[in-house]
Amino acid sequence: MAELLVAPIDLQLLGLLELPSDLPERLSIAEAAEATGLTAHTLRYYERIGLVSVDRDESGYRSYDRHALTRIVFVTRLRASDMPIAAIGHYLDLVEQGPGTEPERLAIMQAHRATILRRLHDLQSALAVTDYKIAAYTPESGRSL
Repeated sequence: MAELLVAPIDLQLLGLLELPSDLPERLSIAEAAEATGLTAHTLRYYERIGLVSVDRDESGYRSYDRHALTRIVFVTRLRASDMPIAAIGHYLDLVEQGPGTEPERLAIMQAHRATILRRLHDLQSALAVTDYKIAAYTPESGRSL
């Protein structure tokens, strides 16, 4: 059976999932939006579709704790890699179900990784063509258009 090749974990990149240590324990929706780079609308949408659970303060306003913010950052990274929201929701449902779902979660992440690798290959090919054309337009390159 073919062995799955997994790149070594880049701790600097993995740090992108971490929150700044100086964040308050609780944030309003405006503060959470600023901290995550998302809009309040997106945060409310993520809550409405069940990607994140958010507590309410004594006045009924959303109050984002570190767990909610960490979940939002995780979801944001998956969305940035074009994982569909339905797939993210399914994955998070499995997380909530507990330890017995690890094999299915692994399969989801392996399939998504393969998709990302295909996209990277396509983007590298597009970059090569773009670089070639830039070089062609540079007079000192000696290449013709």
